Amino acid sequence: MATSGAAVLPGPLPVAAISGRRGTAAAASCPVSARPWRSPRLASGNAARAAGLRVEASMADPVEERLPASPASVAPSEPLPQVRTSTWNWKGYNIRYQHAGTSGPALVLIHGFGANSDHWRKNIPALAVANRVYAIDLIGYGYSDKPNPRELGESFYTFETWGEQLNTFCAEVVKSEAFFICNSIGGLVGLQAAVMEPQKCKGIFLLNISLRMLHIDKQPWFGKPFIKSFQNVLRNTVIGKLFFNAVATPESVKNILCQCYHDTSAVTDELVQFILQPGLDPGAVDVFLEFICYSGGPLPEELLPRVKCPVLVAWGEKDPWEPLELGRAYASFDAVEDFVVLPNVGHCPQDESPDLPGFAGKWEYPFYSGIPDGQLFTVHVLAFDCWW
Repeated sequence: MATSGAAVLPGPLPVAAISGRRGTAAAASCPVSARPWRSPRLASGNAARAAGLRVEASMADPVEERLPASPASVAPSEPLPQVRTSTWNWKGYNIRYQHAGTSGPALVLIHGFGANSDHWRKNIPALAVANRVYAIDLIGYGYSDKPNPRELGESFYTFETWGEQLNTFCAEVVKSEAFFICNSIGGLVGLQAAVMEPQKCKGIFLLNISLRMLHIDKQPWFGKPFIKSFQNVLRNTVIGKLFFNAVATPESVKNILCQCYHDTSAVTDELVQFILQPGLDPGAVDVFLEFICYSGGPLPEELLPRVKCPVLVAWGEKDPWEPLELGRAYASFDAVEDFVVLPNVGHCPQDESPDLPGFAGKWEYPFYSGIPDGQLFTVHVLAFDCWW
């Protein structure tokens, strides 16, 4: 791994940096706070030169970085931006989203299965200090409308639908290109949107993207008929609704969250209610059953080769649902600039440990409104600190 010298940067927190140029991995990790930061590869451009940093482009393959543990975050010196909730009409359906920040690059946060924009409640204010932040409830989830899939006459709750929703949201609400920050199945949504309309997406940050281990193509041939039969039973008999009723309780939701959170103290009653309450809305049961029976559609390994923007993959090492050892395979794709291991967290790092350990991604992207060389952009993803 080629290096470009050392640069002393403020603050004790580790930083992961990635360049918008395909194939240029860039990452930095902070050893001990008293020692200078070591910067293996930093993105080039005006901002880097203005900071007096030595920069060097490299065509090396993506590398895996491991973030060390760090001390607690320093409290912000200024009040965090206020988060507002709004409704957007998409194809006649009401879509809830939360937003904060008035300037800077646009970030769109995309939740996972069964979750909603409240799953980003710990991150939105911090991200909005230097960015325009939007967290959307995908149709069928959260407090967005939940049209009955049986009444639509065709497959509706698919990654193609959500990808279209996300791209239209960027066009009509965000009104600019955006960076997508995604957790779990939200990663499939972000990738699908970027494939459908590449010009909408500047870069994608995938947090524990779903491997889709229950996809029909990942099942043995002899099991596929049984899967189809089981899905038909769930969809077309009372068994499906009985199953949903058993899951949609505070006790069950808490137990499920405790499975995927390594630090179970983060599974608070507040979190349980944020997840559970929208799931009790009329129509939620049909959406739930439709998605758990959705064993087709794209896989991450099918979408990543088609993505034209840079991708950063971060993985909670204690994720029991999406094992780290399987996730590491995604580092080999050309679009993936870096693969970062997040220590001692599970499937939802952004909520379980929002200050872990001050993780940030740096993206360099072409900026066509007068700056010929590009612009360096820092995404404060899992921390409440401002380093610059």
